[in-house]
This record gives sequence, structure tokens and C-alpha cells, in this order.
Amino acid sequence: MKKFKLYFLAIVLVTNIFAQDLINGNEKKPFMNTSDIAFSGSINNISPILDEAKQFLSDAVIADINKDTIEVIYNIKRIFDLLSDVEQIGVRNELDKIEFEKFQNDFIQVYSTRLNTLDDSSQILTAELIRQQVAEVANEIEEVEMGSTKFTVLDDREGHIPLVINNQVETYIRYFQGKGRKGFNIWLKRYAQYEDLILPIIKKYELPEELIVLAMVESGLDPKAVSRAKAVGLWQFMYSTGKQYGLERNWYIDERQDPIKSTEAAAKYFKDLYKEFDDWYLVLAAYNTGPGRVNRAVNLHETSDYWQLYSLPKDTKNYIPYFLSSAIILKNPEKYGFKIPKSNPLKYDEVTIQKSADLTVIAKSAGTKFSTIKYLNPELRQPATPSNGDYTLRIPYGKKDIFYKNFNALPETKRFATQKVEHRVKKGENLSAIASKYRVSIADLQTINNITNPQRLYIGQRLTIPVKGGIYSNYPERITYKIKKGDTLGQIAEDYSTRASEIRKWNKMKPNDSAIYPGKKLILFVDKNVSESTDTPKKNVYIVKKGDTLGQIAEKHNTIASEIRKWNKMKEGSSRIYPGQKLVLFVE
Repeated sequence: MKKFKLYFLAIVLVTNIFAQDLINGNEKKPFMNTSDIAFSGSINNISPILDEAKQFLSDAVIADINKDTIEVIYNIKRIFDLLSDVEQIGVRNELDKIEFEKFQNDFIQVYSTRLNTLDDSSQILTAELIRQQVAEVANEIEEVEMGSTKFTVLDDREGHIPLVINNQVETYIRYFQGKGRKGFNIWLKRYAQYEDLILPIIKKYELPEELIVLAMVESGLDPKAVSRAKAVGLWQFMYSTGKQYGLERNWYIDERQDPIKSTEAAAKYFKDLYKEFDDWYLVLAAYNTGPGRVNRAVNLHETSDYWQLYSLPKDTKNYIPYFLSSAIILKNPEKYGFKIPKSNPLKYDEVTIQKSADLTVIAKSAGTKFSTIKYLNPELRQPATPSNGDYTLRIPYGKKDIFYKNFNALPETKRFATQKVEHRVKKGENLSAIASKYRVSIADLQTINNITNPQRLYIGQRLTIPVKGGIYSNYPERITYKIKKGDTLGQIAEDYSTRASEIRKWNKMKPNDSAIYPGKKLILFVDKNVSESTDTPKKNVYIVKKGDTLGQIAEKHNTIASEIRKWNKMKEGSSRIYPGQKLVLFVE
């Protein structure tokens, strides 16, 4: 009965979002015969993309009710991706702008307050969740009193960002020692992983090493982090700023999520900001709220002293103490009750791929898993490398020779995947129907074909269709999967590179149905290379250490907490572990 009520509330919520145009008096028109349409600036160009995003949001809400974390994450990431596509395509008229802002506000509301599943997953500590935690702390303390703030200087060496401490900084330090301890420990572990990658780039540009802390407070040092403002990656670049500093985003890649390229871009951005402001506190403030707003505050108060800029937004006033508290703890973790993280650099080899190659084949050739290749190359948006010339790919350290040996031994038809096909528009076809036929998104079709108006197609028009390469076969293979104890639809979908909603459709299940049980057989349609790559990894035993959490163990072994619970017959949602406990892990 309780679950029925939740489904009812979900239906009400999603119906409200889908009905926004009716409420505003903007009833959707059916797709027109596109061969007769001339371009008009008044035509609503982004509606098909937003319709797609609404469907993903509906799926996310239903998956959240079913506690299917993987499916929730998938749908949320797709929505962020679609919103980035809208930004890249551009909002061309007022009707588009109203529709876009309405959906974005609805999405933020659902994402921030309605998705309970995300609260339980430390592995997806997104930039947005971090910002929510910071906002909570900021509300608990008094706003920084600019001008009268008293502080003690801890480190004011030349070439460094001055580290000072005052009441607000001390409050944030106490937060990290208490409620925020778990999150900061995750940051420290990631710092140990990324410091050898980020610091050399910062030093190359002759910048203060403390700037790595900015990546901690912006993204939690997570290359996959996203925010509701569509900022992405370690350094939380918006699309426009990333493009300005040479970061490319297309169907294959989003270089804002490349830890090396995004750090290079961030370093160039910091250099430009410092040339403009000649003060690191002003640089940090500009990074948070924008250079224009900081310049207006400087002109208004006729000073470049950050502590005298009363008119800065509250978030920016608290941003500097938040940054300083993190930098102070990082400088001496033991003093504040944290363990010094052991050096654990992200080691990898680099290989060059000449054409578009399927990541599953690359993983098999390197003797590793598909998920490992994706983890080492977070900028890849598709299960394949880009098709436009040589691409430098990261693979596990020590695997370079065996990779080239195995990969080059394969015939070219198996090494490289056809990632695009050509479609000629027929009478009566529209972009939605074509996208559905090829199982790609409308936004991807618009982006790759540079279509600004989705209603303006003509008979005979040639469209490039991005397809997820099937190197063994261009068609999916029908297989039968027998459900095991602890399986969820989301987990099965992830293992076979599909979606829970697709599995429901293939098995004639209701849209909100996640009722599966051990022994039940599911029909799946998957690429042959995917079905051949789902062999069970070898069994390992991990001994829990003091301070370990289930989320940290999962992240370290490139899996998820729910899988560890399943392998060890733990209760759903349980995170209770103790030092010395032996955990079974089926990982590489």
C-alpha cells in the first residue's frame, strides 16, 4: 500500500512536469511535415530535447521509488547531458527560454529534494551534493563580516595563496571534523590519487599549489562530477568557459571530464584571472561568482582588498573561508584529526588508437574490464574512441605491450567499429522517429548534424547517425538472463549496456514494474561484444581496515556498494562493517 502511494505521488509529480506547457497555455503541436517548413525564429527548437529529458526524469523518479540507484544515476546523467546539449545548441527564442527554465527549475527541485536514493550513495558525491552540504553549513554560521574580520596569518609565503584563520574558517574546520568528516576523507583519498597528476601542471604554469584545493571544494576531485548549473568535471567548467579554453565537447567526448586537459585549461584560466586581479582571493571569488561581479564590487568599494568587498554575494563571502579551511586541513591533516593519505597515484599507460575502436575490444586486448577503461578515460561519452584521427587512450599501467600485441593481432574489422551510418530522410519522417529507429537521442542527432531547428528536415536530406559500434555484428543478439539473488533491473541493465526501461519493454513489464525474483528469466537484446564480455570476475577477499567505509571500498575496487552488499549477503541499505572483517569482492 505504501509503495502504491509512492507510485501515485510519482505519477502526480511527473504529470505536473509534463503538463507544464498546457498550464502555460502552450499546448504542444504535433510534428509537422518538415519538408514544407521554412526556418522561423519563433519556432520552438528545443522542445524535442526537453521532452526526452522529461522522460528520463520520469524514469529516475520511478527508479528512485524502487531503490534502483544505478538506474537513477543513469537517468540523471542523461538529463545533465541533454541540458548541456541545449546550452551547446543555443536557446534561440523567448518561448524556448521559458520552457527551458521551467523544466530546469522542476528538475532541480526533484534532484535536490525528491531523489532519496542519491543520499545513500557516497560513490556519487556530485558537485551539487557537495554544494548543498556547504550551503547547510553556511546557514549555520554568521555571514562573514567584511571589513571587520579579524584573522591570524598561518602561511603568507611568496608564490602561495595566503592561508589565514578566523571564526568562519574555524567553523568550517569543525564541520569537516564532525558532520563533514566522511566527505573530507573521500577527498583526501582522491587527493592521494590525483596530486601527482594535477600539481605538476599547476607548477608548470607557475601557479600556487594550493589551487588543487579548488578542485576539492568544487568537485570533490571527481572528474565525473556535475552540478545543476551544468558545470562539469574536476574544475566544474561551464560549456562556454571550457570551449573558451580549448575543451571540446562532441558526441564522443567531453574534455571537461578529462583530468589532464581540464587541469591545463583551468591553469590557463587562473593565469588570466590573476593578470586581471593580481590578488588570489579575488581570483577565487571570480572563479565562484564571475569576474564581472567581482570587478563591479571592486569599483563600487574602490578597493582590491577582498575583505572590504561588502557587496559580494553571501555564497562568495563564505566561499573563501570554505576554501581556506580545506587548504589548512590539507596542509596538516594529522593536526585536525585526519590521517595523512598514503600516496596512491593514478598509474596508467597511454596508447594511440588510429580509428574509432570499441572499448570492449580495447579492454579485452589489455586484459582488463570495460569499466576500468571508462574509469581511466572519464571524458569518453560513448563506448568507443573518437573517429577523427589518432586518439590517446589511457589503459592500466603495465598493460601497454600486451595490449598492442593482442589488439594488432585482431583483423581490422574487429579492431575498429563503424560508429556512424548515413540515413536519407523519407517522406513523413521526423527527427523523433529517426532517433527512435536508431536508438539514439534527438539531441545527439541535432549536435552531430548541426541541426538548430528539429522541425526543418527535407526529403532526401542525408543525416549522420551515431551508432554504438557492434564490431562483431551490426544487430543486437537475443539472450536469456536468469536472475540471481540480489539482482536489480538497474544492475542487470548496466552489466549489459542497456536500460531498465528497455528490459521492461522487452519482457512486457509495466513501466513502473521492478518486481523480479531469483530464477526468473529475462529476455535481453544486447550487442554480441557486450554479451561476450560479461564473464564473472575472479573472487577476491578484502580485509576491512580501520576507517574504511563501504562506499570507499567500492570506489577503490571500481564497483558499487550495493554489489558488495549482495556478494556478502548484507541487508539492503546496510553499511555496517568493522576492522578485520573479510569481504568477498568479485572484481578484477
